[in-house]
Amino acid sequence: MRTAIIGAGAAGMMAAAAAGSDEIVLFEQNEKFGKKVYITGKGRCNITNNIDTSEFIEQINRNPYFCYSALYTFTNKDMMEFLESKGLPIKIERGNRVFPASDKSSDVIKTIEKFVREKHVSVRLNTQVKDIRRKDELFEITFDGTKELFDRCIIATGGLSYPSTGSTGFGLKIAEKMGHNIITPVPSLVPIRTAEKWVAQLKGLSLRNITLSYKSRGKNISYFGDLLFNEDGITGPTALKMSTHGKDFKEGDLFFIDLKPALSKEQLEKRILRDFSLYLNKEIQNGLSDLLPKRLILPILSLCSIDLEKKIHQITKQEREKIIQNIKGVPLTFIELRSFKEAIITNGGIDTSEIDPSTMESKIIKGLYFAGEIVDIDAMTGGFNLQLAFSTGYLAGISSGADNGK
Repeated sequence: MRTAIIGAGAAGMMAAAAAGSDEIVLFEQNEKFGKKVYITGKGRCNITNNIDTSEFIEQINRNPYFCYSALYTFTNKDMMEFLESKGLPIKIERGNRVFPASDKSSDVIKTIEKFVREKHVSVRLNTQVKDIRRKDELFEITFDGTKELFDRCIIATGGLSYPSTGSTGFGLKIAEKMGHNIITPVPSLVPIRTAEKWVAQLKGLSLRNITLSYKSRGKNISYFGDLLFNEDGITGPTALKMSTHGKDFKEGDLFFIDLKPALSKEQLEKRILRDFSLYLNKEIQNGLSDLLPKRLILPILSLCSIDLEKKIHQITKQEREKIIQNIKGVPLTFIELRSFKEAIITNGGIDTSEIDPSTMESKIIKGLYFAGEIVDIDAMTGGFNLQLAFSTGYLAGISSGADNGK
């Protein structure tokens, strides 16, 4: 039995490592394995997350229940043990994030590649698959002007994020041609563009321990953590997490940043009155300098329509209430998500209702399997998406080599 695996990213590599066919051929259009894996975790590769599988599933945004079989068949602990058993030391950092001890993503890729090659998988790098067709009970794969037949086929070509790594959406087009429904892909875990002009003045400003919230059309979403301003909007952990709900947002919707989520409005007022008492004859900007980052004071006062040079003793109760209101909810107007070029993952993909979650096999075409980002599943940052790729790849691999009555 011959099995073709299309794509040598995280899912494809693990599918090749797990597959049990007589002959396995791994096709990769790039010059090396794991080109996208190489840039994950800022080049360090956040392999997985060291939490219980039940907690892990809570971090999945799209179709978490579909992922049960894959995650329990090949868990995050299994992934860690696999790498260590192959000689790669790992370490656990803040947030239970797992990295190679060397801090080099290339070491993760080399470890898996070495195992794949030791299995005598036929690896064909720099090989662009042009087409995949069903021919009788086989799969006809066209590449480099050549056609070959395979008993089974695993498509693990990724989504559309980071197109520079070769994520072109080819696998989605093939799946659709073969009769699968594609949930429209959109960028996810991606910066958010906002309308406010003053945001550009804050480029590079990082805020710690804030709450970013959204409430509209029955949705009430909030995330606590860090946020970073860029030239036309926001990024950082809270913004990236918020972007996973991008399909719910419409241009003109509002986000709010609570700069002091640990303080109630009453507590914040007491704090401001105390600070004001120290600077009564100073300008208002001085009265907020102990509470807010200096670069943020002008935007806050502008939102309150308060002159930057107004003396603190001249501030009215109504103006003080406006300051409190805006510190507890800096408004940002949504324009759009940034493009796939900056997206960590793709939201959308092959409809999970058309894939058997216990095998990753297509319910439409026998012998056809999908794994990784090409499927309509995605999760939060922290190693969760790579683990989904490893787990679904592993499950597709072992399932493709099983005797399912063929």
